[in-house]
Amino acid sequence: MLKATNIHKRYGDLKILKGVSLEVAKGEIVSIVGASGAGKSTLLHIIGTLDQADEGEVMINNTEIKSLKSKSLSAFRNKNIGFIFQFHHLLPEFTALENICIPAYIAKKSKSETEQKALELLDILGLRDRANHKPNALSGGEQQRVAVARALINQPDLILADEPSGNLDSQHAKELHQLFFDLRNRFNHTFIIVTHNEELADMADRKIMMKDGFIF
Repeated sequence: MLKATNIHKRYGDLKILKGVSLEVAKGEIVSIVGASGAGKSTLLHIIGTLDQADEGEVMINNTEIKSLKSKSLSAFRNKNIGFIFQFHHLLPEFTALENICIPAYIAKKSKSETEQKALELLDILGLRDRANHKPNALSGGEQQRVAVARALINQPDLILADEPSGNLDSQHAKELHQLFFDLRNRFNHTFIIVTHNEELADMADRKIMMKDGFIF
């Protein structure tokens, strides 16, 4: 469902990606590991259409990303890709339920349908009783599960996670990564997870090493 071919990216004179190619099947969980500066997050951002490659192409569900203009690209991203980041990026003035609903509202889905789906996700993630709590009333693990629910609200095929357990203790980190497998088994989502945690990376169906802008 994902095919990235010969991806190059530079910032000024600094080459970050030097011809990276990657294929990921639907329902697969892939981890990407490597030292800081290896190009992991840059690759994830290009796959997620948050950044553009200087060379190469990315295809998601047989759609060539470069063929999409700005408005179409935003709509495609909102429908097909969910993002989970290390720092949650929950809006502090909104409740857990409201934070989860935001991508669906952007997609112009109805309020009643969206809230029902969000409550179902909160049930699945064991957070139904936290629906009306704002982020500052949630633990770090709870905030990250809310971020996971937000990534899932539009039922995207592809979930991209950039150091999703980086701010969690070891127990909550293991629980989060196990949650990804539970969700994959339930919804057949595809996950690409960038992580420095080798133990958690080893849980994936496939582990990819990046070094100096290359995949090994």
